[in-house]
Amino acid sequence: MPSTAVRQKKTVSVTLEPALLEQAREAGLNLSAILSEALQHEIRTTEAERWKRENSEGLQELNRITEEHGLLSDEYRTF
Repeated sequence: MPSTAVRQKKTVSVTLEPALLEQAREAGLNLSAILSEALQHEIRTTEAERWKRENSEGLQELNRITEEHGLLSDEYRTF
């Protein structure tokens, strides 16, 4: 989505411990921004783990081929 696009937001209900909510308010924290950032991080992490699971056989095969034959760039390495 382009950065100039207007993003609509949706109101949701979240349950928190009262003391935690009070501490966040006293600290002046933006709960919506924090939750959005945390969810984006968790989604990226979950998607990366799913991708690794779905592609593990292919990655193992590439590793096997590399161990057996080396990398195409091996002859050009200077280190």
